[in-house]
Amino acid sequence: MTPAVPFFRRALLWAERHRRWLVVAAVAVVALLAFEALRLVLSEVHLKDVRLALHAVPPSRIAAALGLTVVSYLALTGYDSVALRAIGRPMPWRIAAEGSFTSYTLSHNLGLSLLTGGSARYRVYSAAGLDLGDVAQVSAIAGITFWAGVLATAGLAMAAGGAPVDVAGWRIEGGSTRGIGIALIAVVAILPLLRLTGRHAISSGGMRLPVPTLGQQAVLLAVSLVDMIAASAALFVLMPGLGPTAFPAFFIAYAVAIVVALVTHVPGGLGVFETVVLALVPGDHPAVFAGLLLYRLIYYLLPLLAAGVGIALREGWRLRHPIGRGLGIADRAGQLVAPTAVTALVFLGGFVLLVSGALPGVKGRLNPLDDLVPLPFIEGSHFAGSLVGTALLLVAPALNARLRSGFEAARVLLIGGALFSLVKGFDYEEAALQVVILGALQYAKPSFYRRGGLGSGPLDRRWLGAAAVAIGLSVWAGFFAYKRVPYSDDLWWEFALHANAPRFLRASVGASVLLGAVAMWHLLTGRGVTPPAQTLDPAVATVALAAATRTDANLAFTGDKSFIVSASGDAFLMYRVQGRTWVVMGDPVGPEAAWSELVWNVRRQCDAAGGRLCFYQASQAMLPLIVELGLEAIKYGEEAQVPLERFTLAGPKAKNLRHALRRGEEAGLAFSVVPAAQVPGIMDELRAVSDAWLDDKAGAEKRFSLGPFDPDYLARFDCAVVRQGGEAGGRIVAFANLWTLPDGEELSCDLMRHLPDAPYGTMDMMFVKLFEWGRDQGYTRFDLGMAPLSGLTGGRLAPLWAKLGRALFENGERLYGFAGLRAFKAKFQPEWEPRYIATPRRLGMAHALIDLARLVSA
Repeated sequence: MTPAVPFFRRALLWAERHRRWLVVAAVAVVALLAFEALRLVLSEVHLKDVRLALHAVPPSRIAAALGLTVVSYLALTGYDSVALRAIGRPMPWRIAAEGSFTSYTLSHNLGLSLLTGGSARYRVYSAAGLDLGDVAQVSAIAGITFWAGVLATAGLAMAAGGAPVDVAGWRIEGGSTRGIGIALIAVVAILPLLRLTGRHAISSGGMRLPVPTLGQQAVLLAVSLVDMIAASAALFVLMPGLGPTAFPAFFIAYAVAIVVALVTHVPGGLGVFETVVLALVPGDHPAVFAGLLLYRLIYYLLPLLAAGVGIALREGWRLRHPIGRGLGIADRAGQLVAPTAVTALVFLGGFVLLVSGALPGVKGRLNPLDDLVPLPFIEGSHFAGSLVGTALLLVAPALNARLRSGFEAARVLLIGGALFSLVKGFDYEEAALQVVILGALQYAKPSFYRRGGLGSGPLDRRWLGAAAVAIGLSVWAGFFAYKRVPYSDDLWWEFALHANAPRFLRASVGASVLLGAVAMWHLLTGRGVTPPAQTLDPAVATVALAAATRTDANLAFTGDKSFIVSASGDAFLMYRVQGRTWVVMGDPVGPEAAWSELVWNVRRQCDAAGGRLCFYQASQAMLPLIVELGLEAIKYGEEAQVPLERFTLAGPKAKNLRHALRRGEEAGLAFSVVPAAQVPGIMDELRAVSDAWLDDKAGAEKRFSLGPFDPDYLARFDCAVVRQGGEAGGRIVAFANLWTLPDGEELSCDLMRHLPDAPYGTMDMMFVKLFEWGRDQGYTRFDLGMAPLSGLTGGRLAPLWAKLGRALFENGERLYGFAGLRAFKAKFQPEWEPRYIATPRRLGMAHALIDLARLVSA
């Protein structure tokens, strides 16, 4: 082996470990290069020329661009509506429209469509009952349709025209134009051909993607053509001096710009899209750039503002009118998406303040203002406006975490931003935007119910990075506006009504210093996390269990876990560290309002320790938070829930259960429930049963996901016992400790053990009697526990994690007797609920699963 081979291998491993930051760095470099290219393209363009070009755009063209934008976004809703039917999960149009609109408004502006748009789409559709796989299929079909629309529209434009096309001085002759167009259309024809050849699905990497029917494909293609034509035409009508015959060449330039922007992953394609269009579209650069600015406002920012305000207002309405509200899909979806929408609005408000502070004020407004307000007030308001904008960027994450402190801070900052906008230059449009955002925020006030300081929200390096990018964009705008102002040290100390460049310099430095101070404070003070507790405060346990809905919350008493407690002391999260993996057991215990605080707290502690985070047996309610954490959810198995009111021994399905009861009665078996206070008196008998059971099994006692045989632990709970030879003096042949919760809804058992020579049907009899006893006590359901690996395959087409998970847990199943569990539990006709494991992606997943297998099998 040559010396170069180990070097490259180490380099690849290093790149894999730091892949996330390498991607971020690459995107940042591309963005910087794009803005440098934009600066070079606009080197001879001045702000005054752009402003004149903006004023020269006729209102009729702006109205046309607005109308075409509405048509484009309406067409986008068709992607999701047809995709939902294609995967066999049709939804009402209003649900598909909400999922589409919220997804595309976020992904268009923030980029990283799978993370931003995909997360928003999941939040909407999960409220309608779709799982992560369904949402992934919808996103995939919508993405394929988008690219098909780009190719088909470009192909039709080139094939139908057949005339030479000029793009930035590059001439494509007529014959070549028609040939390229036909080739593009042929690429789009691949999907119909797949369906015609009998392919109903495509499998890749473990994901099965349905191929829409020919009718559905026709509708999707029509929708895509309408979307692409409307979106490009919205920019075309804002371009100066372009007649209808120039649209084919213009669309090619538009398509290239869209593709380049998407491939680079720069948020919103900001800078990249503009640079490509300026380079490819002929015309006066100031006028073209003015059209691009209007397009960015009309097609990107206005829909984001409309979506954010609409979602915030609906969430406020839901919380103010709880009677008859909150049960519908739209209400549940709005509840999930509202924090993200409000966060985006507040971030947008801060960004607008920063950019406004970097640009010169309007002379026609500054002169009258000078007669009303002293110059120091104008100077101070300009500087304060930029600081407020920076603060809004930093407060936005606290809103996303539903912190009341974030709401209070954002409200004060938005009021200050509106006032400073008026005093610094009578920017009433900017002030109106701040007021609109403030109104939406205020109306959604009940959404922000979590207690805790601003530092308890998930403010991390990603938010600081986003704020830095926003400040960098405002600085770029300032340098573009004042490119003709020669720099001198005296600029810093120049104070005059029209001294815009000095104000820009001072405001930019102030915003940068504020951002640097916040970053330094987080670096020096840590992340403000609550230290984990090795024991659980009984007062916290009492309050949290009162709000719990899953009886496995009682695993908190096994004595082997660490805990993270919410700031208000009403909820906790339990976990253990195995190797480098922090394994969280189940869902957080307590009100769902506290879950976000707890999972972000454990995430920060895990990151600080250089560990890997893993959630074990998480429910569907945890999936939105798992998506936010950037983890990958894996279906681990299913949990059996028996509705006690419907349970019956009548009918052919219960034949085996009736037979087991008769056999048990003939063998002299008797069932009873021993209260917790009396359990210590039978502990020796229980230990004899447990020891015999363990001797008969391969493996040792376990504690993490099951309770151990520990006298102190068992004495906390009532115990179901089956005796042979009479209820009073017979020997105990089987037992199970019972888990309950204060709400009296769910009943379950934890440690289930029996003698190897117990009569046939002993456990069946015990469960039937437990169901009847629980129903008599007023419980509504019985949790039979997990059926591990239920629904998980390890076949050739299964994803890697499914194969690895099956291989790893097969050993644990043999050790602990999981084989046949689903068949045993299915006899009681339960309802099955999925449970998930959430792990890091790629190599981190394999390491986390190995550590998890060691933990649950130990």
